[in-house]
Parts: sequence; C-alpha cells; structure tokens
Amino acid sequence: MPNYDELAEAEVAGSSWDVFGRDDQLGTVNLLTPERVAAAARLVRTGRRFNLDYPVNAFEPYPTGTRRRTEHHIFANNEFHRDDWLDSFYLQSTSQLDALRHIGHPRHGFYGGLPAEENNEGSTALGIHNWAQSGIAGRGVLLDVPRFFEREGRPYDCEQTIALDDVALDAIAAAQGVTWQGGDLLLLRTGWAENYVAKSTEERVEFNRRNKSPGLAQRESILRWLWDRQIALVAGDNPAVEADPVLESDFRSEHDRPPERGVDHSGMLHRPLIALLGMAMGELWKLDDLAADCAADGVYEFFLTCKPLNLLGGVGSPPNALAIK
Repeated sequence: MPNYDELAEAEVAGSSWDVFGRDDQLGTVNLLTPERVAAAARLVRTGRRFNLDYPVNAFEPYPTGTRRRTEHHIFANNEFHRDDWLDSFYLQSTSQLDALRHIGHPRHGFYGGLPAEENNEGSTALGIHNWAQSGIAGRGVLLDVPRFFEREGRPYDCEQTIALDDVALDAIAAAQGVTWQGGDLLLLRTGWAENYVAKSTEERVEFNRRNKSPGLAQRESILRWLWDRQIALVAGDNPAVEADPVLESDFRSEHDRPPERGVDHSGMLHRPLIALLGMAMGELWKLDDLAADCAADGVYEFFLTCKPLNLLGGVGSPPNALAIK
C-alpha cells in the first residue's frame, strides 16, 4: 500500500483509484481481507452484542430538512396474517452508510472517475449493493470524544462545532490504549445523536435552526491520518462524521458552485474522502451503549459487522450494524 503522500504522484493526485483499480467498486472495503476478518472475529470474548442502528424516524424532523418522515403501513389479508410496506423511506434519514456514488468531487467526478452525467437513475455503478454483496466485517475501534474531554478537564459541548484534527485523534487513541492494525472500522462518538434524540419535537425544531456538531476537521492531515492507518470505514454518531458547519477547510475549490438546492458540500471532507480515497462513511450511528461498555471494561476494540441493503445502485442504506465484544 502506498502511503498518503505517495498518492500525490497518482494520475489523479490524492486518489486511490490506481491502488484498487479504475473499475473497483469497493474502495477501502478492499482492506477487509479474509485474514483480517478472521483475526477480528477472535476479539469476541463475552458475546455481548450492541445494536448500532437508531430506529427509522429517530431523527425526525431531519436536521437538513431534505428527508421526509417514513410512513409505515401494515395490512392484513385475513385475520391471522400481517404484512407491511414503507412510503417515503429516505435511505439516509437515520443511521446510514454512504455508498461511493453518494458524493463526487467538483473537479474529478465520482470515485474511479465516474462522470457526473453517468451517475444517474439508470446506473448502478458504485451502488450500495457492492458492499451488501461483499459484506463489511472486521475489527471495530471506538474513539470516545466526550469522555476524553471530560477526563482531560476540558470543556465540551456536542451542540457546537469542534473540529477534531489528527493530533486530537492520536491523543484520544493513546488515552484509551488503542493501536491500529490496518483494515480497522473506526467509530467516532461525539454525543450528538444521543443529545438530539433526547430532545422534544419543539426542541429539535429550535435546534435545527442553529444546528452544529463536533466531528473530523476538514484538513488534509485527516485524510493522511485515515489512509496511512488503513482505516476501512469511518462512522460517527453525528450527521456528517466531519465537523459542521465547515469553518476552515483545505478543500475549497475554484470548481465549487452553489447547489440548486440542499446542502452545500463546498469544503467538506466528504468530497476527497469518498470520491478520491473511496472510503466507506457512516453517519448517525448509535454509539452510546457501546461507549458505556467500553468505558466500563476499558476495551475499545470489538468485532463489527455491517450489512447494508442489497439495493442495486443504492446511494445509501441503514448499516444494520452490530458490535460484538
């Protein structure tokens, strides 16, 4: 594996496209080799299981206002039969996994060089089904940001923008005794999700007018940190994994233009992380119970599985994630 700085010599500088191949559909999930998965399975000691998915509609109203509430309908064909269906099921409206077709780069297009005009409703390229078919399983590692700040005696507010750089990630890992083995599945707890779901509807509406969250800094050093540790997946309990809103960024581009609608991705870490490095990203994962258990026994590694929906061409999916210790 080339290190991050060596990727600067690639045809598309800073991309992994020629590491995994131009026709690759898995990105950093390629790092989950059979040997690594087998080693991760040996982390199971107690059999304690932790659900990492919030319920559908847990984040209603959705903070960005772009994803409507899912409607669940149940019907019966006879007295002793039940069936159901969903309407308005936005696949990224609760705990989610972003497919590689989710976000492109304003200069280079989508992962592997897929042009924006070819990433359309009739295409299945880079869809979530690729990860459903390969499966995602390996060594999970949790970094618990709020508990680290508390232990250090530093103020922390999960309703504020706190950009976590590579120095902060190293400090948290060192405090927890975490080391990196390659192909790890990194979970970042900020406390945002558990804070949001505890609010009333009225409190959520008020908070969404000023929504902010801690998360990864929009810095090239973060790309280097993730790539050089061979992180296969990074997921957080916040809306974007990265800090929101973008305050300072290494990723502004002259190719940026305001979107016609929805979120402005200018300067976001999503663009180079997904489109250039092909990294699997998860958002709004449920990490509070797992974090409490890790704090109690001091063990921050576990076996982690993630099985997105086998939806051909899907842009995202609930992760159906489970941690086992």
